[in-house]
Amino acid sequence: MTQLTGRVALLTGASGGIGQAIGRRLIAAGVRTAFTYGTRSEHADDLVARARAAGVDAVALPGDLADPQVPVALLRATADALGPVDLLISNAGYAIQQEYTAVDAVTWDRTMAVNLRAPFLLAQQSLPGMAARGYGRVLFMSSIAAFTGGIVGPHYAASKAALHGMLHFLAARVASHGVTVNALAPALIEDTAMLPATASPSHLPVGRFGRPEEVADLALAVLRNGYLTSQVLSLDGGAYPR
Repeated sequence: MTQLTGRVALLTGASGGIGQAIGRRLIAAGVRTAFTYGTRSEHADDLVARARAAGVDAVALPGDLADPQVPVALLRATADALGPVDLLISNAGYAIQQEYTAVDAVTWDRTMAVNLRAPFLLAQQSLPGMAARGYGRVLFMSSIAAFTGGIVGPHYAASKAALHGMLHFLAARVASHGVTVNALAPALIEDTAMLPATASPSHLPVGRFGRPEEVADLALAVLRNGYLTSQVLSLDGGAYPR
């Protein structure tokens, strides 16, 4: 089914550049969305205002995804406000650029909590209901660092690589129930907090940074497609051809 109008989505990381771009696409598609954020409420609130102006139900929900209780709480709040989640877009991420010799246990653990444990807990709680209803979409936000190691650090690369193994496991168990599980792996996207300070357009064959809107366009195409599952789609300006 390509029609998303009236579906319920939970979008994490809605206050970031990619999250805002995906949020605007969801509103345009008529998706009733819970926009979650960590610290920048104004951006999530702006998406809610845009949605309501367009006649689409929406809510903004706060939560620190490093807290293992937050994913379940967000799903419950979404269900209370909008209904059961049909589309889970796990976009929130945590990235502190460090040399491998400087990564401490606190940084490692928070990176894994936000980038890996939270997406799993969200999917773990969402997938059974999606499968029972015969429809669902899960989309994780990965990174080219999962393939190449990247430039942020080993903690970040490891969290994203582990995300791929998790999605393959989950996708195989719900595919026959009308539920897809996929990920996008962008590289060097402008206007995002994830863009490393040392990044340069010269690192990319296309010679420029990607745009949040380009990530959002691909995200909506994946969410509309019921035959695409267990895939990680790179969006990297040709940095990692495969």
